[in-house]
Amino acid sequence: AIDYDRAVFIGTIRMGYGHYRIGMALASAASAKGYVPYWHDLLGFDSAGARMIRDLEKWYSLGSRISQKSKLFNKALWDPLMGKWFKRFEKNYPMVEGTKIFADTLKDIPCDTPFLATHPFNAYAGLHAGLKNVINIVPDNCPLGFHLAPGAVHTVQSPSAYFIFRTLRDLGPKKSVAQGMPAEQVIMAGHYIDHELAANIPEDCDARLERMSQNAPRRLLISIGGAGAQQELLTEIIRHLMPRLKAEKTALFVNCGDHRNALAHFTENVAGFKQIAVEHFEWEEIRSFAETARCDTVSGLHVFCNDDPFVAVYTTNLLMRVCDVMLTKPSELAFYPVPKLLLERVGGHEAWGAIRAAEIGDGTPECAGTAFTLHALELLTIENDMLESYCCQIKRLHEQGIYNGAYRAVDLATGTS
Repeated sequence: AIDYDRAVFIGTIRMGYGHYRIGMALASAASAKGYVPYWHDLLGFDSAGARMIRDLEKWYSLGSRISQKSKLFNKALWDPLMGKWFKRFEKNYPMVEGTKIFADTLKDIPCDTPFLATHPFNAYAGLHAGLKNVINIVPDNCPLGFHLAPGAVHTVQSPSAYFIFRTLRDLGPKKSVAQGMPAEQVIMAGHYIDHELAANIPEDCDARLERMSQNAPRRLLISIGGAGAQQELLTEIIRHLMPRLKAEKTALFVNCGDHRNALAHFTENVAGFKQIAVEHFEWEEIRSFAETARCDTVSGLHVFCNDDPFVAVYTTNLLMRVCDVMLTKPSELAFYPVPKLLLERVGGHEAWGAIRAAEIGDGTPECAGTAFTLHALELLTIENDMLESYCCQIKRLHEQGIYNGAYRAVDLATGTS
């Protein structure tokens, strides 16, 4: 039975990890504020819409992986497809119409129920189903016409995204100036961060600074994205770190998510990987490790993998709190309050996540190429100045409310903002 007096519906989708991750942040914030979050995953139903999404996911994952192996494919097709082709809103009219296929799973929800949509498919589905309180949670930092859902209120994570949506610069027809979005339809919320991460930012940053002062093994976290891309780059990074991992001078956490093929790839292609890797595959054991790591010294290689999408994604949340530096492509993780080494993007839309992190000072710019990535990694692993700068800046940004986007989105949906 659904408690509609306290219900906040979280519309999400496992298509990559980014939208799923935002859904987790919103559910966490809603729960912290006393509401009951209800998880509405479009893939959680035996429906025509779910079958369509699964087909799209196969092509998206394939394209992401090919883009990392072929510079020509990436430059000519994938980068423009992800960052430019769906920029102008009129290109998305067929998609808007086609999303009616998702509406059947939402028609029994009362029309005034708060509905937070983490993907345009979810927002369109809610609007087609007749929901009147749809908050369209815009991801990334690269505004696209694809993200617009007329009839919803939109939240964004940065001032630059707010400006582009407010003016609709380059999102309308060519050779014309779009009218822009009304101020009440676009809200600058801030970064969408889970309550348990946002509430513990000072404590976690102080712990990093304390470990640094004690010369404890630097803790690195690699989080593989939902499409399973970048395996070759990550293989080179792990190979580079192996001498220090074997000597227990560094700790490396590798969350393979639900990609067992990635784990098999590292095992086969990194000499000594299997011999020193400590495996953490069960949910309770993963939680126990993350809790123990708060107080105990950790070193060596630790690998994580679980077939459940929630566990696969949330494992990174647990490890973020106890790592020193996270290595990730500039996806949604670029907005999280942890020092970051941002790897080369997978798709043009991700470039703007790295720009945002670099400008506000909680992560590196996008590091392109293996050689430069390893150079930046050395500075973050062996020396202290950049890590100290990121930790102190994250604490300052926390005081400014930069990481409160999930709370603000919930307030907006529930009418308490």
